[in-house]
Amino acid sequence: MTVDRKVRVAVVGAGPAGVYAADILTKTEDLDVTVDILDRDPTPFGLIRYGVAPDHPRIKEIIKALKRVMANEDIRFFGNVNFGTDIKLEDLKGFYDAVVFATGARRDRELTIPGVDLDGSYGAADFVYWYDGHPDAPREWDFQPHAKQVAVLGVGNVGLDVARILAKTAEELLVTEIPDNVYEGLKKNATTDVHVFARRGPAQVKFTPMELRELSHSPTIDVVVHPEGYEFDHGSMEALAAAKSQKLVVKVLGDYLAKEPSGAPHRIHIHFCQSPVEILGEDGRVVGLRTEITELDGTGNVRGTGEFKDWPVQAVYRAIGYYSDNLPGLPFDANGGVLPNDGGHVLDIDGSPIEGVYATGWIKRGPVGLIGHTKSDAAQTVKMLVEDLPKLPAPEFADREAFDRHLDSRGVEYTTWEGWEKLDAHETSLGEGDTHPRERKKVVPRDEMVGIARG
Repeated sequence: MTVDRKVRVAVVGAGPAGVYAADILTKTEDLDVTVDILDRDPTPFGLIRYGVAPDHPRIKEIIKALKRVMANEDIRFFGNVNFGTDIKLEDLKGFYDAVVFATGARRDRELTIPGVDLDGSYGAADFVYWYDGHPDAPREWDFQPHAKQVAVLGVGNVGLDVARILAKTAEELLVTEIPDNVYEGLKKNATTDVHVFARRGPAQVKFTPMELRELSHSPTIDVVVHPEGYEFDHGSMEALAAAKSQKLVVKVLGDYLAKEPSGAPHRIHIHFCQSPVEILGEDGRVVGLRTEITELDGTGNVRGTGEFKDWPVQAVYRAIGYYSDNLPGLPFDANGGVLPNDGGHVLDIDGSPIEGVYATGWIKRGPVGLIGHTKSDAAQTVKMLVEDLPKLPAPEFADREAFDRHLDSRGVEYTTWEGWEKLDAHETSLGEGDTHPRERKKVVPRDEMVGIARG
C-alpha cells in the first residue's frame, strides 16, 4: 500500500468503536494519517458515558484506555457536531480522504404487542439516558407512587442494569456520578419488586456473569430466581458446553435459586419461559402484563404452550435491544437496523460500495457483542479502508484546519478534546465538593457543558 500524501480520515461517533478505529488507523505502518472524530454529544465516549449504569465503575475503567488513545496528537475531537444537521456527507468528503461511521445504536428496538403505548410502558434506552444524565433526556422521570410491582422485558445486560437501578435506593446511588435531578427523581421511585422476564430458559440469557452477580451486592435487594421454566434441553446443554461464560451465568442463577430470601425490602425476580404478549391497561395506564408460558423445543428455542398468565405490574420497561438511527443521505437496512455493508464498506442500494465511506461498531453489525468485540470489528474496517486508499481521490481541502474553519463559518459551537478536559475537571470538582463526595458529578444541560468546554 503506497499513498504519497498525508491522509485525512473523519470518524463519525466518539464511542469505543470510533476511538478504536482512530487508534488502529494512526498505528498503521507506512501511513501518514490524522483522524478527526465527530460526535453529536459535547463529550466523547458514547455509551460508555451514557449507556453504562452509574454504579458500574469497573466497566467505566475502559474510559482510561480511551483517554490514552485520544491524547494522540494525530487524533482530534469535535463534539456537539450533529451529522445531518451541522454537517453532511458531501461536506465531509471535501475535507477527508475517507469517512468512517461509528454512530452506534441509541434508541429502543420496537416491541409490537398490544398496550406498548400505554402510560407506564417505557423504553429501557430512554430510562438509561435519564439516569445517566444525557443532555437530550427529560430532566424528570415518570415514577408513580402506586408503581410497586414493575416488569422488565429482556435478559441482556441493559435489562439487568434497569432492574438494579429500579431496585436500589436513591441513597445507595449517591456514591456514583448521578446528577441532582436523577437523585431527586429516584427518591420518588416506589418500586419494591422488579420482575425480569425471559422468553427462553437459563442457558439462553444474554447477560454476563459479572452483571448477574452484581444484582446481589446491594443489602437492600434479594434476588429470587423462580423454578418455573428453569429447564434445560439438548440445545441448552450444547450452549453451556460451548461457552464458559454461559456456564458461569447458569451457576450464578443456580446459586440464587437455592438461596433463601433474606427479607430485604426490595426484590428482583427472574422468570424463565415467559413470552410477553400484551401489556394490560386501564384508563390509559399500565395495570398488568400478560405472558404466554413457553417450553423448550430441544434446540434451545421455545414454542408457545397456549397457556397464559397475567402479572399485576404497574409499569413495564422494554429492554429488548437497541436500534440505530437512519443517517441522513445514507442507505439503511431497516430490518437489521444497520448501514448496509460488506464488513467495512458501506453499500449503496444496488449493493456497490460507496467510495470512501465505511462503517464499524453497532451501526455495522447491530447491537450485539461486548466492548472487546468492537476492537476486532474496527480492525476489519480499517484494513479495508487502508487497502482502498491508493485509489481514493484526495479531498479538495486537505489542510488540517480547513474543517475547523468550515464549522466556524457555519456557527457550530463545537467542543474539543481540550474542552472535554475542562469539563472533566469541572465534573470532578463538583463530585469532590458535594455533600456526598464522589469521583465526579455529571453536568447535564447541553448549553452548560458546551459553555464550560469552550471556556
